[in-house]
Amino acid sequence: MTLPQEPSAAPDTDLPALSAFLPAPSGTFICAQDAIFDVSSVATALEEAWSKAASPAEIRKATVAVLNVAQKQGRAAIASAMTDAPRNARPALRAYAWLTDCIVTTVLFTAMTKLHPNPNPTEGERIAVLAVGGYGRGEMSPYSDVDLLFLAPHKINGWIESVVESMLYMFWDLHLKVGHSTRTIRDCIRLGKEDFTIRTAMLEIRFLSGNRALATELQERLRDELFQNTAREFIEAKLEERAARHRRQGGQRYIVEPNIKEGKGGLRDLHTLFWIAKYVHGVSHPSDLVKAGVFTQDEYRQFDEAETFLHATRNALHLIAGRPMDQLTFDMQVEVADRLGYFDHSGRRGVEHFMQNYFLHATRVGELTRIFLTSLEARHVKQEPALQRLLKRRRKVGDQYEIVHNRLNTRDRKAFLSDKLNLLRVFEDALRTGYLLHPDVMRLISANLDMIDNEMRNAPEARRIFLDLLLKHGNPERALRRMNELGVLGAFIPEFQHIVAMMQFNMYHSYTVDEHTIQVISNLAQIEREELEDPLPLTTSIMKTGVNRKVLYVALLLHDIGKGRVEDHSVIGAQIARRVAPRLGLKPSECETVEWLVRYHLLMSDIAQKRDISDPRTVRDFAKAVKTRERLDLLTVLTVCDIRGVGPDVWNNWKATLIRNLHAQTAYALEHGLEEVNRDAREGEAKKELRARLNDWNASDKRRELQRHYSTYWQGLPFATHEIFAHLLKDIQPDEIRIDLHQDEDRDATRACFALTDHHGIFSRLAGALALVGANVVDARTFTSKDGFATAVFWIQDNDGNPFEEGRLPRLRQMIDKILRGKVAAKDALETRDKIKKRESKFNVPTSIIFDNEGSEIFTIIEVDTRDRPGLLYDLTRVLAENNISIVSAQIATYGAQVVDSFYVKDMFGMKIHSESKQRALEKKLRTSIVAGAKRAQAQ
Repeated sequence: MTLPQEPSAAPDTDLPALSAFLPAPSGTFICAQDAIFDVSSVATALEEAWSKAASPAEIRKATVAVLNVAQKQGRAAIASAMTDAPRNARPALRAYAWLTDCIVTTVLFTAMTKLHPNPNPTEGERIAVLAVGGYGRGEMSPYSDVDLLFLAPHKINGWIESVVESMLYMFWDLHLKVGHSTRTIRDCIRLGKEDFTIRTAMLEIRFLSGNRALATELQERLRDELFQNTAREFIEAKLEERAARHRRQGGQRYIVEPNIKEGKGGLRDLHTLFWIAKYVHGVSHPSDLVKAGVFTQDEYRQFDEAETFLHATRNALHLIAGRPMDQLTFDMQVEVADRLGYFDHSGRRGVEHFMQNYFLHATRVGELTRIFLTSLEARHVKQEPALQRLLKRRRKVGDQYEIVHNRLNTRDRKAFLSDKLNLLRVFEDALRTGYLLHPDVMRLISANLDMIDNEMRNAPEARRIFLDLLLKHGNPERALRRMNELGVLGAFIPEFQHIVAMMQFNMYHSYTVDEHTIQVISNLAQIEREELEDPLPLTTSIMKTGVNRKVLYVALLLHDIGKGRVEDHSVIGAQIARRVAPRLGLKPSECETVEWLVRYHLLMSDIAQKRDISDPRTVRDFAKAVKTRERLDLLTVLTVCDIRGVGPDVWNNWKATLIRNLHAQTAYALEHGLEEVNRDAREGEAKKELRARLNDWNASDKRRELQRHYSTYWQGLPFATHEIFAHLLKDIQPDEIRIDLHQDEDRDATRACFALTDHHGIFSRLAGALALVGANVVDARTFTSKDGFATAVFWIQDNDGNPFEEGRLPRLRQMIDKILRGKVAAKDALETRDKIKKRESKFNVPTSIIFDNEGSEIFTIIEVDTRDRPGLLYDLTRVLAENNISIVSAQIATYGAQVVDSFYVKDMFGMKIHSESKQRALEKKLRTSIVAGAKRAQAQ
């Protein structure tokens, strides 16, 4: 924290000069002092302006006019200098603080000498103005609040009230965001005892101007009457406040849109650490913590680097936003990274390099906080966590360890380092005994990472220890997370270091790559502990039946290790796995399986979400790729853990249903032969099921329904949907539109079924209608019956990814009916609703369009991978309709701002689109529509 020296006090004489009243500058500034606030020019301008003022109101107005110009010039000078040196945060903070000092004290000077002169003040007519909070520390970002304490000796008298009131009017006219309080010394002591927030503010007061003796008296009495002998209660209050703040911010250091002030690992964590240090040790600067024996010199350097980085980020964020802002939203991340000088290289965007640095610093802030809090426990100032106090029964530890404050510590540092394997073994011992590592051990490990060399990596005992960490103790994520934070994981597996703190700049992934990997492994451990049996019955059953756990855990550890490079991360990852798996002691056959799992870890997810798994060709091709039931089971577990590890709300019943269905059909194909998976078998099964469901229908009606549809209809829909369409089509008239909206709990979606007379472009019209009512389509099928009726089913979700609430369905039905009857033109109405949110505007999602004639026996698959927006599906389907392309089904897979729309289509003759010239022409029209729609959406 930056703590400027206290400014000189104004002399207690009649009408002092402005230059004597202003604070003395402290430390270096980012630009020339006179460019920030030219004291002589301001004083001259004020004297000239005052000479023309005939009343107090005119004096205030004249003062504000002069200071407005000075403030504008000073801010412009600082901002210009920050453009040239954007990472030079501390001199910028000091410059903003000094500019504010000058404005505040000039306003006080005006109030005391021009508006309310009092040449002979009584003992009670004394006032001191003090800065508090971040301003008190001398740390001000461009739009930080100005927090002031107006201090009176005994009571707030009329003269003090008048001075404060006049100052506040001028502050407001200057558009300063001032937080203020007017208190006596007794008030400060009393309120500080009652409220820890006020007590914290009192900890950081800094005298600006007025009566210095008054400020000195306050500081002495605070120390003697408030701070002394109350350290424990202050620490507990601050730590509880910190925990509550972390919970409000999501409780996770690796949030992809972090709050750099309030979030875990942010500035407020450093502030909390400093407040406690100042309260307990009486330090005035974090560097004093080295003298106090809390930090080593290297740890203080890391503290300083983290704080400087966070302040530079916050300064840039304020200037870009033009207002106070601490949330690093996606759109701001790009601009902040650019302003701080980050650029694209090594296959990654500048913003990804910037955010990787952010997360590395945030992680280190957490480590420093742990070290500091443990030092407090060692001094018996901070209580041990309540749970640890309850678990005082000692668990047996090895001779080389001792338990210090309920944490595992080494007895002899030299003996511990005599065996380099102890750098791994200590994590296993911590898991085995259940103890947390003592920060002294963590320091020792971090300082000796160079001992983890090739000799150690290849040692059989090192391999055993590492694999036991994964497989033996039931909670590998705890060891892996601590190993990662201390740098051990990247040292033992150097290839892993590349993805540490790596951020993926998209809206799909909630975590950095390394944290995602640990979350994925945590998911598998929870499955093995049978904690997820209800939501994940399939994977729980697979793990109970028995698979090669070693292969699975190693594959999960390495599945994303190839990220952050130009090449396909699955291909690069498989190449890395080929090197790492043997080093970890796996057998050749196990290494081959790990390599295959890493290479194809996205295969099952892609097939399930981007292809029609009711198409027999899809299942047969997938079965050919996995080859064995063992690989199918391993890939299924990996896929589920991977999707669940992306973020808290990514896994849902829809994905679970897709994965379960694909696994079941593929397992059947592998067991009974690929030829058993065919359209005839599925059609017969579907008709048999419908006969049973329509047992109350007469034979004639039942026969009519069973003969009404082509074979693709029977193969492409769930049995329950066949039953719904049977009722919708019964006795339907040519001019009728029948709609059925119901929740499909198995898929976390609302199922919207439509029966109406078929006509060209029906799929596009339905997509437009659904887009207008705010529905996101996740899957769709449309068929034409032999008697000319369209049967279309869409599975839709609201904007939060949930089924529509029951209460909204009647209005939803009315709106859709109105749109389908032509009372509302979807194309025109969508133009104002089709927009991209500002926070999503900086994502680069390149468009890819693929024509696949091999993935289905009778359809061409058109896969469109592009930027998502509300009207995209309507635009794409309208282009296809205008070009006489019939859509039979569509799979929509959304990945944050990216969407992959896969259409199963035929041309106007019912054939596949084989002509390359037709494919190129259609692709050009689709791209034109995407570009035009994106421009329209960006302009909204």
